[in-house]
Amino acid sequence: MDSLLAAIDLGSNSFRLSIGRVVHLDGAAQIYSIDRLKEHVRLAAGLGRSNILDEAAIQRAIESLQRFSERIEGFHPNRVRAVATNTLRIASNALEVLPRLEEALGFPIEIISGQEEARLIFTGVTHELPPSPDRRLMIDIGGGSTEVIIGQEFRPLHMSSLAMGCVSYTRRFFPDGRITAERMRKAVMAARREIETIARPYKQTGWEQAYGSSGTAKGLIAVLAETGLSTKGITREGLEGLRDKLVRDGRVDMDTLPGLKPDRAVVLAGGLAIMLAAFQELKIDLMRAGDGALRVGVLYDLLGRDSKHDKREETVKQFMHRYQLDALQAQRVEAIAIALFEQLGLPDDNEKQELARTISWVAKLHEVGISISYSNYDKHTAYVLGNADMPGFSTHEQALMSAFALGHLGKLPKHLPENTRGHWLALFCLRLAVLLCRRREDMTELPLRLSVNDKHVSIHASESWLQSRPLTAYSLESERTEWKKAGFHIKVEVQPV
Repeated sequence: MDSLLAAIDLGSNSFRLSIGRVVHLDGAAQIYSIDRLKEHVRLAAGLGRSNILDEAAIQRAIESLQRFSERIEGFHPNRVRAVATNTLRIASNALEVLPRLEEALGFPIEIISGQEEARLIFTGVTHELPPSPDRRLMIDIGGGSTEVIIGQEFRPLHMSSLAMGCVSYTRRFFPDGRITAERMRKAVMAARREIETIARPYKQTGWEQAYGSSGTAKGLIAVLAETGLSTKGITREGLEGLRDKLVRDGRVDMDTLPGLKPDRAVVLAGGLAIMLAAFQELKIDLMRAGDGALRVGVLYDLLGRDSKHDKREETVKQFMHRYQLDALQAQRVEAIAIALFEQLGLPDDNEKQELARTISWVAKLHEVGISISYSNYDKHTAYVLGNADMPGFSTHEQALMSAFALGHLGKLPKHLPENTRGHWLALFCLRLAVLLCRRREDMTELPLRLSVNDKHVSIHASESWLQSRPLTAYSLESERTEWKKAGFHIKVEVQPV
């Protein structure tokens, strides 16, 4: 089990489970697929007025995840990552639905941003392609969104997530399954307007190869090949020929479309319109199939975290550079916060490890808001960490970092996304570290020691040290008052010289 990783993709059309085995060879790690499950949940079809997800779609999702749960029973939580995409991003009742889905799966589910989805798709497709120095265009038409990426080797250059998908466009333009020239024209033009917003930088950068990584792309390749409309992948001529056939038939006729799977037939019209618009607007000549996509990207992201090549660490470094942060101060706060955290005596489990990472990241980034204004900089930092595109981080992780940033000085937040004793104590250590580093000077040794009994925390400090630092002593007393509001009892134990 220690060599296995599991990725669950809660897409707008299909749910997928991929299990990979990690093999280390000559110092490199590779993931080999050993099991896959795919179920057509059609989650996006359950979006009604005001984007409320209906009960029928929720039940389909729950039943699918219960089956997935049996397959990954016994996996350690840090070897499983479940991500949800566009439908749960836009569902107005997502916060009510998510706990029910998590209970069915037995693992946390992250609702990822469109940018994060695009990054993971690029990672997945790139790992399944032969190495090449060429720039590559990748298009993934999902049920509710379409991701468009240009990257070179393992570095994405442009990433976009557009609010259009094969399910949403089929429902919007072909609700009764009837296909006419006018309906198809309107669908293609709507998709072109979406793609037009990103077209210029993509065409300026250019690419040598194009890949379609979704079920839509693979379904189109199969249909074009079987009907003789294109034998080398997806071409504009082939797409236009398929469009003309669908218009003549007035519907998707499975009997005359060999290679088309039944689950793909119901969303073919919307997917075709989006793909044809992409070819027209981006001037694509040829597109081939790209394997892997989101689920493989999730697996390699998990592998990176496991092998210490964590994308989140890279993002933190980029933010430190972008916001011109004081690296020495960040290191001071981080070192002291972690040293205090280790004194808490928390169980050495996965939660403690994740908390330590969160403390480290927020310590490094807690002054991001100063680049906006020193006044209320904690609020500015919290906003940035909660709302910026941060590759590698889930929305839940960003929400937790935002809450820690908001509470690293001044008043405590009213609640944390994870309302456990360990999370509050971790925030306490971060606040103490910021307090101790106010003079922005290096410390040769830690001047405080903590002892904890449930919600009773004692701060042990020497009398002479406190007497020489009246501002710090006053601040510690303020901490005692503030934490009393949160149900914690803080006591400063003065050690005589």
